[in-house]
Amino acid sequence: MTKRTSAKYKLDRRMGENIWGRAKSPVNRREYGPGQHGQRRKNKLSDFGTQLRAKQKLKGYYGDLTEKQFRRIYAEAERIKGDTGENLVGLLERRLDAVVYRAKFVATIWAARQFVNHGHIQVNGQRVNIASYRVKEGDVISIRERSRQLAIVLEAVALTERDVPDYLEVDHNKMTATFVRTPALGDIPYAVQMEPNLVVEFYAKN
Repeated sequence: MTKRTSAKYKLDRRMGENIWGRAKSPVNRREYGPGQHGQRRKNKLSDFGTQLRAKQKLKGYYGDLTEKQFRRIYAEAERIKGDTGENLVGLLERRLDAVVYRAKFVATIWAARQFVNHGHIQVNGQRVNIASYRVKEGDVISIRERSRQLAIVLEAVALTERDVPDYLEVDHNKMTATFVRTPALGDIPYAVQMEPNLVVEFYAKN
């Protein structure tokens, strides 16, 4: 399990954007960065800085993956035929914790990782407790019977701040989600603009 080493909203403030589109984000109140120097005027970013920022934002969105994990996913995206940036976000969305989050079984990507790790999730009827497990098209992800009435689940299902994307078929009565297809960048409901093409440029140069 990847340990979250920083406050989850610190990334919002560092980027000056409400990354997950949550009502509680501090960026809704102040858009400057954290710390005593957060309000200083920001200099224009270099190309390197812009690319690095794009990488940090995308990596942080999925629960603050380690650089080693993210680099490994990028390397795999590079090997797959087609656009590397599109492949990258497609692979990230196929992570089991991402699917659990998108299905609105829990409220945050961190809660999704913990929920999976604690054994509450099944894939095609078999319990899977590895957050990075990669689902395939047609896989059915479900919450174990005894976990379906947990408060964390019921509260998440009731949230109105985000919708389930159309590459998932979700039945909240049965607490099941079918992964219909691997999404393209335009299908993924990011709350802010993600630029995987800049991530590709970053790794191509570094």
